[in-house]
Amino acid sequence: MKITPLGIWGGYPKANSATSSFLIEHDGFHCLIDCGSGVLASLQNYLPLDQLDAVVLSHYHADHIADIGSLQYSRLIQFYLGAQNSILPIYGHVYDEDEFAKLTYKEQTMGVGITEADVLSIGPFTVSFCRTVHPVYCLATKFESGGRSIVLTADTEWCDDLVPFAQGADLLISEANLYEEHVGKAPGHMGGSEAGKLAEQAQVKQLLLTHLPHHGEIREILSAASSTYSGPVEIAEVGKVYF
Repeated sequence: MKITPLGIWGGYPKANSATSSFLIEHDGFHCLIDCGSGVLASLQNYLPLDQLDAVVLSHYHADHIADIGSLQYSRLIQFYLGAQNSILPIYGHVYDEDEFAKLTYKEQTMGVGITEADVLSIGPFTVSFCRTVHPVYCLATKFESGGRSIVLTADTEWCDDLVPFAQGADLLISEANLYEEHVGKAPGHMGGSEAGKLAEQAQVKQLLLTHLPHHGEIREILSAASSTYSGPVEIAEVGKVYF
């Protein structure tokens, strides 16, 4: 099992980059986690689009779904050119009917509903979910395979339920969108110290920080996470393979 960051920014991408998104792979199966602005361009550095096997969406804010339409259209173009790709499943929650309906497109992609109660087999992965604290319905995800686990918090402010959900994970990928002076003042997001606190309480083996802000000195967020987590922590690096 390996995971590669495709983008690390929250809200919108910096120049020549992408919003927070990851490619997780195992046994020849390729799953995209979130598909915001710039993600499709980044993904093609590591995988041809027609080799993607599944997409899992945490929620329907634009920085997590902006490139879904382009992904769907890419498959339609390949179909017109004679490709015989199977229908691509896109997993998304069912509590926004309009957005969920958009996941199904011209026999190229199919929306598959998910809730926090589900435990699914997606390719070689066992995937489970935990609702986060965000202005819209949003799901953290856990991918397990071969005795290893990766947990992604998605967008959230501090959430007690994430501690048991992430317990003992080999890798925790946590949002860290806030500098410490903004913690508790911006709904739906965490600071570095809270990401570190989550990693420490859940006793995870490694912490990656993502969904970062565009202003300030990012290393301050890394330092804040290191102050509350005793294990290895780093800013997620686009293109670096973890595991």
